[in-house]
Amino acid sequence: MTIKALRDQSLPMRHIVHVRNHIISADISAEEGGSDAGPSPHDLYDAALSACKGLTVVWYAKRKNIPLENVEVTMERDDSEERHGVYRLTATLHLTGELTDAQRTELLAVAEKCPIHKLMTSVTTEITTVLG
Repeated sequence: MTIKALRDQSLPMRHIVHVRNHIISADISAEEGGSDAGPSPHDLYDAALSACKGLTVVWYAKRKNIPLENVEVTMERDDSEERHGVYRLTATLHLTGELTDAQRTELLAVAEKCPIHKLMTSVTTEITTVLG
């Protein structure tokens, strides 16, 4: 799959990211020299984890007939030590439905195994940057 990020020259820093048939605006804050016309790359990284946890919980609950009505994932970032190699994310799951304590615990465990969580914590990502 190919993802393209194209600069939007109407603003100082904004890029338009094309993913299949989807368009996402990405920018940085005004304090950093952007226009805050979209989420920053860090925001998108954190959002990928949030979305993956939510999607995984819903998918699993449907497969296991767990009476989950809704899931909301709140992600908190602590990037105060990022330059020292530590980037902390805390995901809080808000689950609704007639769930037992065992089902809630099961869904929490499933959220910790979502593909993006695994990718961020268990996989070595190799990145190659070339000129086109």
